Amino acid sequence: AERIETKILLLRGQKVLLDRDLAELYGVPTKALKRAVRRNITRFPDDFMFMLDGGEFENWRCQFGSSNSSVKMGLRYRPYAFTSLGVAMLSSVLNSARAIQVNMAIMRVFDRMRELIAEDRALGSLVAEHEHRLDGHDHELAKLMEEIPKLAPPAGASTEPKPVIGFTPAAKGKWKRPG
Repeated sequence: AERIETKILLLRGQKVLLDRDLAELYGVPTKALKRAVRRNITRFPDDFMFMLDGGEFENWRCQFGSSNSSVKMGLRYRPYAFTSLGVAMLSSVLNSARAIQVNMAIMRVFDRMRELIAEDRALGSLVAEHEHRLDGHDHELAKLMEEIPKLAPPAGASTEPKPVIGFTPAAKGKWKRPG
């Protein structure tokens, strides 16, 4: 699974595996894999497989250095990139026991990656919600801190108790006048 994960690339916003990596995993030459795909091209629409465009190909090729004639490494021709749907379709094109086993392993890796992405998004939205709530608390605390000094008595004000106005209850239900 880890070996498969290291070969998954993000191209055009999709997670893909290149033809040469799939051929290696399936234990067939890249040329044979491409031939099988070309014979069954109707099974591979654009959302299953696409060929790298010139810019993507050059960017990918530069990561490996320039290709020379003695060690082609599959770098002379633009590779096919297979989405998870294309990988599933490859198992019907490459009908061998190894292809089926490798295909199941690849599909499990893609599924696990989808789960991790979903968990990451859920965690991100939870963090954003808490940040929004905390921003509201910060604003309310700032307003409260502004109001506290207004509640304090003005400087130089008397701290003696104010005289009581009106009647106050005396002992045993009698009322008396203050003062």
